[in-house]
Amino acid sequence: MKIVKARLRKVVEICEQQYGFMPRKSTTDAIFALRILMEKYRDGQRELHCVSVDLEKAYDRVPREELWYCMRKSGVAEKYVRVVQDMYERSRTVVRCAVGQTEEFRLEVGLHQGSALSPFLFAIVMDQLSEEVRQESPWTMMFADDIVICSESREQVEENLERWRFALERRGMKVSGSKTEYMCVNEREGSGTVRLQGEEVKKVQEFKYLGSTVQSNGECGKEVKKRVQAGWNGWRKVSGVLCDRKISRIKGKVYRTVVRPAMLYGLETVSLRKRQESELEIAELKMLRFSLGVTRLDRIRNEYIRGTAHVGRLGDKAREARLRWFGHVQRREDWRHRRPTLDPGLVLGHAGERLVAESLPVGLGRAQPEGKT
Repeated sequence: MKIVKARLRKVVEICEQQYGFMPRKSTTDAIFALRILMEKYRDGQRELHCVSVDLEKAYDRVPREELWYCMRKSGVAEKYVRVVQDMYERSRTVVRCAVGQTEEFRLEVGLHQGSALSPFLFAIVMDQLSEEVRQESPWTMMFADDIVICSESREQVEENLERWRFALERRGMKVSGSKTEYMCVNEREGSGTVRLQGEEVKKVQEFKYLGSTVQSNGECGKEVKKRVQAGWNGWRKVSGVLCDRKISRIKGKVYRTVVRPAMLYGLETVSLRKRQESELEIAELKMLRFSLGVTRLDRIRNEYIRGTAHVGRLGDKAREARLRWFGHVQRREDWRHRRPTLDPGLVLGHAGERLVAESLPVGLGRAQPEGKT
């Protein structure tokens, strides 16, 4: 599978709007581009209309004939098309449940679940299906089947949404009207809502994009609370290890591997206030005290607790992660849309300025080596 995927990547060029499973691209890039675009319009006191499009069972709905057509249209040699066809020919599956197992039945639609090749095949399909309707990034951003459409007017974003629906549904895909959400930045009174096939799209003040909560008012308070909750969820999964007195040597490593990444996810794209940074660190110290079997009544200093667990301050690690990502983007040969959003002379809005300018001197002075986290 990986050999076939590597050869297909050499001949197929996926559009810049696709972030999912693409080399040198990540969820952080897409989240940052959306946040910085919203910040630009908040600073300019102008409306920005965003629609998060949800596809119903996207991987399971891809017609096989459509897949072959999109591969050929993307320039894939016929011999590789036949290789993929052989993988899907006579594919069968069963359904297992608590009361037993069904008989085998054929699969004649959709991509193979769990295959290393399926994400790239889906990217090829989406690239061809959206060729006539997508706009340049960041007005259109895709991460596999997660699509965000942005526009300066409600009428335009509604028209674009309808064009996307028509382009996808005529080729076998289906847009979920109940899960598609609409959000407006700097909304004026009576701006209305967006309709899809005559039905009103759910209007929200925030939506979750690639695991990160994006709020229309530009705040990140709810995202911080989500990170704290995600950290506790990870901590509970490994609490048997973290609270075991006999294996204290690996507690810090398990914590850094399981809990901390969940708390830091997506924080490269936000500028944390001191209060929000403290909220994250308080939650982390509470987890560490539980793991070490101490309480606040023991009057043990926070520095000693972190040192015992071999972890650094979470705020410092957030700045370090932000600097690492920023430097990674700066070193890329392919800037495309990222350069205007990251160039200090063109950075959009106060949040962007804080994210880049404020973090550089502070982060460089306080970041710790990876081995001492």
